[in-house]
Order: sequence, then structure tokens, then C-alpha cells
Amino acid sequence: MSFELSEDHEALRTLVRDFAQREITPSVAKWDRAHHLPLEVVHGLGELGLFGLVVPERYGGTAGPTGSNFTSLCVAIEELGRVDQSIGITLSAGVGLGINPILRYGSEEQKQTWLPDLVAGRALAAFALTEPEAGSDAGATRTRARLDHDEWVLNGEKAFITNSGTAITSVVTVTARTDGDEICALLVPSGSPGFTVGPAYEKLGWRISDTHGLSFDDCRVPAANLLGERGRGFAQFLSVLDDGRIAISALAVGLAAACLHECQQYSLARHSFGAPIGSRQSIAFAISDLAVAVEAARLLTYKAAWLKDSGRDRAEVKQAAAMAKLFSSEAAMAATRTATQVFGGNGFLEDFPVARFYRDAKILEIGEGTSEIQRILIARGLGLPVR
Repeated sequence: MSFELSEDHEALRTLVRDFAQREITPSVAKWDRAHHLPLEVVHGLGELGLFGLVVPERYGGTAGPTGSNFTSLCVAIEELGRVDQSIGITLSAGVGLGINPILRYGSEEQKQTWLPDLVAGRALAAFALTEPEAGSDAGATRTRARLDHDEWVLNGEKAFITNSGTAITSVVTVTARTDGDEICALLVPSGSPGFTVGPAYEKLGWRISDTHGLSFDDCRVPAANLLGERGRGFAQFLSVLDDGRIAISALAVGLAAACLHECQQYSLARHSFGAPIGSRQSIAFAISDLAVAVEAARLLTYKAAWLKDSGRDRAEVKQAAAMAKLFSSEAAMAATRTATQVFGGNGFLEDFPVARFYRDAKILEIGEGTSEIQRILIARGLGLPVR
């Protein structure tokens, strides 16, 4: 038994941390204020090979023939998340929700068409599942697709879709109801007639991340753009979300770890009543609890990633992913509350990163399955008949 990451993982951590400190930290507050996703950073992530960590070499990635390198992706996401959650989710969604569906379910032609640019960071892909009236109840999708000779015709709306409206977004995987209760996934290229990207959302947090609503009005795509087996779209996206939850957990670990670091530094530098505030038990104990939460969240996250990389049973990975996502996201939210409290009035100012961290944290308990959904999944994994 070993709780250490490999030398390669630690080398990757150093590489990503150095990149984040050099290319992201100096401008992140400005980008956050402007709600601006810097595409040069996306290209930089591609040049580092981060979009290709789970992709086999034949499509431009670095994962070898099996693509089992998910732990490395989690390391990269954690390190980006320590500096900025929006950049972290851009990578996480770009791989987990953009590349992964095509890699796992696409035909060889679809893979050859889309993956090389996505892996290189020259393009981004999105995954359109959530709808205005179908969030946690993803099976209640109302978007419809009908087959008209050799084309699919889509009509409907999607909401909160990450990486869907950038200048380099190339394709969106769209879930749609076809015959009866059948749900399929379709690849819709950006710019397709009838495909409209709505205005960017004004968000509480993740302001740098690109997020839009999408609409489809008699949008036509070739019949060959069906992703995977017809009628298996629901099962496909449930499997995709399992991986995404581990990645979100890694993102949350990065945020909690950043809060811990900021609290440590501030509690030593800030003095009150003639001593550093870190000498006060109320502060020291709160930071100690935060350190425990970070360690526990990290262990849950990397155990889940290890299970996936080891090819363990899907049910085991699913349970571990739900546990990691639930604990880490709630730990990150608690970490930002602790950090803003330790910083006092300064924690309420945008001059300090903990204010941005506080805004960014809440979506971790919502995106890719709310905390309530994770508890349902865990309960079902325990054999409980919860609904």
C-alpha cells in the first residue's frame, strides 16, 4: 500500500504549478473582473499536453493505448484550481465533457475528425445535457431529434453549457430525445444552421469560464453525427458524469488547498493584540480543521482516480466518485468560509483572492450533480431504496 503519487505525477504537478504561477496568477483578477477567458492560456494548456493526458497517442495524446491516465489529469486540475477555478474547469470540462464522450463512444472517423485539435488545445468541445427544465432530472430532457432521411433535425434548448461559445469551440455533444423514451447523443458542429449560442451568463463565480445557453431550431446535422449506439445516450452521459465528478473533486481539492495556504500565510503576517492571529486558538483550530479536510478530500479524490485507472468495476468507481465529489465540494465551500473569516474585513475585499475563492466555491456543490444527487447515488450504492 502506498499513498504517494509517482515521480511522474509530482513532475507534472511542478510543471502545471509553475505554468499557473507564471501565466495565470498575474492577470487572474483582471480576467475575473472582465469575465474574460484568455484563449492564449487554453492554447498554453494544450502545449503542455494537458488536454491529451487521457487520450491515446494515435489521436495526439500521451496516455498510451488504454488511455488510463486519469490520475495525471486530476493532478493538473488540482494545481490549476489552486490558482483559479475557472481555468481549472475549462480544462476539466474540455477533457471530461468535451473529449471524453468522443473518445469513448465515437466512431474512428469521428475521433480522427475532432480529437487532434481538441487534444492540442486548438479547439474546445462542450457537452450539452442540462436544460432549463431538466437539471438534476437529466432524463427529463425535452430537446428532440428526428431522423429526416440522412439528417438529424434538432429542436430544443440547453442551459449552463461550459466551453460552448468560445471562438475556438468546434463541436457540442447534444443529448436529445428521439423515438419515445429513447435518448441519443449527437455531435453538432459550431456554426451549424439553426444552432444558436445565447449570451454569456452573468455568474456569481467562475466568471472567467465560458458558459452559455444553447438553442436548436430545426438544426440539421448528418445522420453520421450520431455518437455511439442509438438509444444509449442516457447510459453514455451517466458514465461520462462519473468521471467528471472525480475531476470536479480534484478542482475542489485545489480550492481548499489554496484557502489553507492563504490562511497559513495571513495568520502569521496579521497581528492583533501584539501577536500573530495564528497564535489564537480560535484561528489555529479553524486552520487545523481545514488542513484535515484538505487531506481527507485529497485522499478520497485520488483513491477514486486510482480505481478508474485500475479498471475497477464501474459500480465501485461510481460510488467512489460520488463520495469524493460530495466531500470535496462541501469541504471547499467550508474552506472558503473559514478563509474569509480568518481574513476578517479583508476577506470581503476583491483585493484578496479569498473573496474570489468564496464566489467560486458554491458551484462545486451544484455542477455535475448536486450534493443531494451524490447522496442519492451513495445511498443506492449501499443498497438503500432511496428515490
